[in-house]
Amino acid sequence: MSEYTALMNTAPSRKQLTHDRIVTTAAKAIRRGGFHGVGVADIMKEAGLTHGGFYAHFASRNALLTEALERAGQEGASRVAKEVETRRRQGASAFRALVDAYLSERHLGAPERMCAVAALASEIPRQSPEVRKAAAQRVRDLIAMVAHSLPADVPSAPVIACQLVGALQLSRALGDNAEGRALLTTTRNALLAQFDRPAP
Repeated sequence: MSEYTALMNTAPSRKQLTHDRIVTTAAKAIRRGGFHGVGVADIMKEAGLTHGGFYAHFASRNALLTEALERAGQEGASRVAKEVETRRRQGASAFRALVDAYLSERHLGAPERMCAVAALASEIPRQSPEVRKAAAQRVRDLIAMVAHSLPADVPSAPVIACQLVGALQLSRALGDNAEGRALLTTTRNALLAQFDRPAP
C-alpha cells in the first residue's frame, strides 16, 4: 500500500468533517444557551450549512444533542485538565489545582467553553432518555476527576463535585461581577481548608 493510499484510508471524509463541525457548533451552543436555546436551523446556520442537510448526519435533534453533550464534556474536561496541569507544574497539589481551575473567574465567565455539567445540570432532567444518559456519564466523569485529585483516604468526591458545580451555578446566577467572584472565592477557600494537602 502506498503512503498516499494509506493517508486516504485514514483521512476523514468530507461528510465526517461536516458532521464534526455540526457537533462542535452544537456543543458550544448548548453550553451557551441551554438545550432549549438550540434549534436545528440555528445550529446549521452557525456551522455555515443549510438546514436541509441536517438529516444526512443525524436521525433527530436528540441524536445531535447527545453527541453535542458528549463533545462538550470532552472539551470542558480537556480544558480543565490543561489548567490543572499548569497549576501542578507551579507546585500546587492535585486538589488545589483542580479547585482553582474549576472555580476560576475564567470558568465563571465562559460557560460555552467549560464544564457541560455546570452549564446544563438544571435542564438535564427534562431531556429525552438518550440525552439524560449522556449527561449522567458527564456527571460520573466529573466525580472521577475529583476523586483522582484527592488523597486515597478522602472519600468525598461526589460531595465535592456537587459543591463545585453548585458554586459555579450560583456564582453565574449572581453574575460575572464582584458578587459572583466573591462566592467563588469563598467556596474555593472553604474546600481547600477542608480537603487540601500539601503537594508531595
